[in-house]
Amino acid sequence: MRSKSKIVVLHLKEVIYTGIFILLGILFLVLLFLMFSPKSKKAVMETESSSQYIPGKYTTTLEFSGNLADVEVVVDQSAITAISLENLEESVSVMYPLMEPALDSISTQILETQSLDNITYPEESKYTSMVLLNAIANCLEQAKPQ
Repeated sequence: MRSKSKIVVLHLKEVIYTGIFILLGILFLVLLFLMFSPKSKKAVMETESSSQYIPGKYTTTLEFSGNLADVEVVVDQSAITAISLENLEESVSVMYPLMEPALDSISTQILETQSLDNITYPEESKYTSMVLLNAIANCLEQAKPQ
């Protein structure tokens, strides 16, 4: 029983090319798997909870005796950054002198707590404060992701 030996000649260059193509193919398959695999529920919930608002400026227009004023709320992704009155005509500020101090008091509390809950306001500016709080709530509702 004699067996004939076969001699296989492999060129080193071909072996190296074949190894490189096999590694690139494996890398390509791993990348495809990572790109198209479904995200875990935990990761999806974390991204949803981290973005509380859509960043931007949101306004609500208020009408006082035929004059208009805008309540502007500026938010970033996770916090309320500023609340102000815009386009406030002088006649409105004269007719409603408690509007600006009431907004200052409310906005300070909201910026500290980042919430519209448990906001306190003086009895003399009760109705003005309620109107401003409703306008701010409307702006924040616009800022929430759908």
